[in-house]
Amino acid sequence: MFFSLKADRWKRYGIVVFLAFFCALFIWMGQFSQLPVFSNNDEPRALSQGSEELSYVALTFNISWGSDKVHEILQQLKTHDAQATFFVSGAWAERHPDIVKEIHEGEHEIGMMGYEYESYLEMKPEQVSQDINQAKEAFSKLGFEDVKWIRPPHGHVDKEVLKKIDQAGLQAVQWSINPRDWENPGTNNIIDQVMNEGSKGDIILLHASDSVKQTSKALEVILPGLKQKGLQLVSITELVSGSETKTTQVN
Repeated sequence: MFFSLKADRWKRYGIVVFLAFFCALFIWMGQFSQLPVFSNNDEPRALSQGSEELSYVALTFNISWGSDKVHEILQQLKTHDAQATFFVSGAWAERHPDIVKEIHEGEHEIGMMGYEYESYLEMKPEQVSQDINQAKEAFSKLGFEDVKWIRPPHGHVDKEVLKKIDQAGLQAVQWSINPRDWENPGTNNIIDQVMNEGSKGDIILLHASDSVKQTSKALEVILPGLKQKGLQLVSITELVSGSETKTTQVN
């Protein structure tokens, strides 16, 4: 009886230790599963969507010229307590350091779109590297040495461009929803596409350049609407760190 009880006790201890070890291993492996997967067979890819398991959505705004519309958009984001990521060109950032500071102080994330905002597919590889480095230097001078996201100008990208981006220590970011707001298709059209298609993990492409006439008005519906769908508006960094992400294969 004594030895039987002792054996049962050790058996219970063994199960507890095993379960504790298994849980610790699961948590440890989970840390790696949360790291973004940006490459396949050592080939860099472009981030196109976050995880569909978390209720995260990333609003992103491109700015390459103008300085009027961005203030309206920042005010909408502030009113609705929403976070976004702004992709701006280095040349624009140099011309408008006060607005870049305002974006940052609004607790929004800042990414780059190169320096001149010219298609990388029309440049030689060394010119792509030069443009990226010039942009990094511009942001560094403005106090943003840790910019890590880049949206290739016009979204134009191929494997060689992705390679140069990767060599510069940056990650390319594309999108999963594009209502083409720069074409000013109508406020309701912008709202309908974002609200109908917007779901967990999406990266939504919008603009804050002066060419957009309807985006700010559309945000009056989009921002509370996405929240009503149970979605949380986060930065690209939060979208990525939250869970495993999806990438776009570039041929």
